[in-house]
Amino acid sequence: MRVDIWSDIRCPFCYIGKRKFEAGLEMFPHKDQIEVNWHSFQLDPNLKTQTDISVYDYFVERKGVSPEQAVSMHRQVTQTAKDAGLQFNFDNTVVANSFNAHRLIQLAKTKGLGNEAEEQLFHAYFTAGKNIDDPETLVQTGVAAGMEPNEIREMLSSPAFEEEVKQDEQRAQTIGIRGVPFFVFNNQYAVSGAQAPETFTAALDQSFEEFKKENKIIISEAGDACAVDGNCN
Repeated sequence: MRVDIWSDIRCPFCYIGKRKFEAGLEMFPHKDQIEVNWHSFQLDPNLKTQTDISVYDYFVERKGVSPEQAVSMHRQVTQTAKDAGLQFNFDNTVVANSFNAHRLIQLAKTKGLGNEAEEQLFHAYFTAGKNIDDPETLVQTGVAAGMEPNEIREMLSSPAFEEEVKQDEQRAQTIGIRGVPFFVFNNQYAVSGAQAPETFTAALDQSFEEFKKENKIIISEAGDACAVDGNCN
């Protein structure tokens, strides 16, 4: 059964939501039958990478809050991340556009490494304080996820996977996604936001029951056949 997840590397609750989803998946008895598919979603497509300002200054300008409020709000998010087992270092966060990072994820998906790329990019942005719009940073991050450096450099020097990123975002609009993280289970049930692990487990349980019904094979036993014990009728 497939779980589709829309997220942005710059979204703190997407990283927190990833951890909570993973915790919920760990409690699901059929976790080995779950396929996770990551989708691109940019919270601010027009954002210009600015290495000379802090994330707090960006937040003040973007949200119109005071510097003190910006720091306080990020401290609250840092504590929420800590509760989920993550370390956020907003003092070192680089304000960067995430489009090329999403292209890297699209490349990774073609190799079955989408989840690994998401994890490495989240860590680079929120924990390591790396510029996720810097080509060499993306190469290093992609290598850490299991990809070849030359293939990443070739992708970054071309328009490869730009269309795939845009298609993901267009699909999000069609579905009506207005915020991330956004989880769709078996193309039927949705969970919005970084909710509790138990919420994800419940969604997995419910959607998996529907999945089994949809994929149930009806067998006619009227004909002659040989059983596994070698007994042939």
